[in-house]
Amino acid sequence: MIKADDLKLLRINYLRGPNIWTYRSVLEVWLDLGELENYPSNKIPGFKDRLVALLPALIEHHCGVGERGGFLQRLEEGTWAGHILEHIVIELLNLAGMPTGFGQTRSTSRHGIYRMVFRAREERVARAALDAGHQLLTATIRGDSFDVKAAVHRVRTEVDNCYLGPSTACIVDAATDRRIPHIRLNDGNLVQLGYGASQRRIWTAETEFTSAIAEGIAGDKDLTKSLLKSCGVPVPEGQIVNSPEEAWEAAQDIGFPVVVKPSDANHGRGVTLDLHTQADIEAAYHVAYPEGSDVMVERFIPGHEHRLLVVGDKVVAAARGEIIGITGDGRSTVRQLIDNQLNSDPRRGFEEEFPLETIVIETNTKVQLEIQRQGLSPEAVPAAGRFVVIERNGNVAIDCTDNIHPEVQYAASLAARVVGLDIAGIDMVAKDISRPLAEQGGAIVEVNAGPGLLMHLKPAEGSPRPVGRAIVDHLFPETEGDAAPGRIPVVGVAGTRDTHKIARMVAWLAHLSGRQTGLACRDGLFLDRRRVESVDCANWEAGHRLLMNHSVQATVIENGAETILRDGLPYDRCQVGVVTDLEGFEALSHYDVHEADQMVRVMRTQVDVVLPDGVAVLNTADTRVSDMASLCDGSVVLYGLTADVPAIEAHRAAQGRAVYLKQGYVVLAEGSHEKVLSDLGDIRTRQNTAFPMSEEALLAAVATAWALDISPDLIAAGIETFDPDPQPVRPAGSTAFFR
Repeated sequence: MIKADDLKLLRINYLRGPNIWTYRSVLEVWLDLGELENYPSNKIPGFKDRLVALLPALIEHHCGVGERGGFLQRLEEGTWAGHILEHIVIELLNLAGMPTGFGQTRSTSRHGIYRMVFRAREERVARAALDAGHQLLTATIRGDSFDVKAAVHRVRTEVDNCYLGPSTACIVDAATDRRIPHIRLNDGNLVQLGYGASQRRIWTAETEFTSAIAEGIAGDKDLTKSLLKSCGVPVPEGQIVNSPEEAWEAAQDIGFPVVVKPSDANHGRGVTLDLHTQADIEAAYHVAYPEGSDVMVERFIPGHEHRLLVVGDKVVAAARGEIIGITGDGRSTVRQLIDNQLNSDPRRGFEEEFPLETIVIETNTKVQLEIQRQGLSPEAVPAAGRFVVIERNGNVAIDCTDNIHPEVQYAASLAARVVGLDIAGIDMVAKDISRPLAEQGGAIVEVNAGPGLLMHLKPAEGSPRPVGRAIVDHLFPETEGDAAPGRIPVVGVAGTRDTHKIARMVAWLAHLSGRQTGLACRDGLFLDRRRVESVDCANWEAGHRLLMNHSVQATVIENGAETILRDGLPYDRCQVGVVTDLEGFEALSHYDVHEADQMVRVMRTQVDVVLPDGVAVLNTADTRVSDMASLCDGSVVLYGLTADVPAIEAHRAAQGRAVYLKQGYVVLAEGSHEKVLSDLGDIRTRQNTAFPMSEEALLAAVATAWALDISPDLIAAGIETFDPDPQPVRPAGSTAFFR
């Protein structure tokens, strides 16, 4: 009898960086199939039909067959539970709105034990999908019912809780398209783009260039208007008021019609337009008051509401709003008509991903007032054919970027500069933005810091605009010869043979070349010559901390095989990747590594992440290491104790670079050309120094420094002057490391 409960999840491990499976983060699951090892899918009666009935979109999974229906073909032929679970989890993620196409399942050296992985941008979401997938698979094997919709909802809830908002996500995606790495700095939308000293930070559509002063000005609408007016930007006349009575008095002074709104809210909350009567103005005051610190009355500008997005000094997108309403049928109430005619629009929803909001009368006082102004209530039944206005503003979702008049663009850009914002949402009222504002009486009514981008990414009508790319290009201007924007030189040193000594020597040489250098190795965590932690820091966490440090201009990170297997690498790509050897497998049985040949798959991870303009530094003492040269996207520097090994000879014949010994002297060779580091003398005399390095390790350090374009003379001088005794750890409370 088949026991579905035999499928056990033995171990779940989140690999946060590039790993033996892929360049990206994955959830790795160790499975024990138990009795199911004897029951592939074609031996479980009715299993395929039950599974496809629950997840019909599995027909789209190509699997290893490489075509639509490939996975279903595997089910018919017979495949095992681990592989099936992989596809179930991937499909649940797809249904939850977080599509992924990567997954693998492999057997281990133990009978019935498998390793299954799938792409996982966030660990919590991946674990939720795994749990739901495990339950679905178990129920399907048993023939029990299963609520797929509820399972997808659980996963979707985690997606909503964990993932970046749409505005932040579009910027991160644009950065990724330009090969700029990112690090999420909190559970919200604070994100670092780039590494170390080359980084920029964003928080939704605010950047590190957005000053607190500018944001404060933008939040004070009255102050904003006075500054804009002083620079000749057209703005409506207005006054701050402190009571409904003052609002009415101000309206009389300004002249009808007027607008009543909060002085520091946004997204159109609490704004009521086109007011003429005392009752409406006083009621509008009560709508605006809870939404901000003050209430403002200003002259009503006829026309359409517009939002222009300014990035740097350019308008990169524009959207127009529209008055929305319902048309009576003589039978339905206002509430029913709103649901049937407005909320049924697929563009409306509660989540951030929808360009228009769902209208809920009970919580929307602005809509309540608008209905009341027309002599109706939510339960009233409008006559057939009667048009009832529901919202006059806040529905900005029609793209009109191509229609902006140059003078309108100039006014919007000037408004952003006057306030001091590098990225701003300019709210403008105009009948037609293809004409100058002056000739139509248009005006700028608000300037917003941290503007939402969704209206430009998913307009209800018109073309989406690449606003994320515009923001990334603003933060990282494209310059000639800059092949890696947002990056600093990252050196990864992988292996066991004196890798900490290689890392320390390379960090010293990088420091001498003029870069403030961070180092994470088993000797500790270093910032230039200061040791800031004395514990073993050859791990993911320490390396990641260096990449977050604003002052670091280059990093050297030691990576052991266990770090790669347990966490993945702390960086997405590196400038130089060093592999010294394939030793140490004896300590890795926990990861099902039992021989040196298996280490090739582990250590090649360091070579796989070398940038196209980067360098792999490989030891020729082991042909399995030097053979990794073919895996490198960049160039290769080989090193070895002698020049007469086949790998170095072939590499030099192809005009490649190599470092080796000749009569005890270090030689840097490129093709047939050789340069001897004579200043080092015979390195065999260096074995009894305070920092003894093997000849092989010293060659690796020289080769790595050369790969960083450090001059041979500076390399020789640096090795001569290296002091192995760093300055001590700074006392508690020091801020030297994180600046």
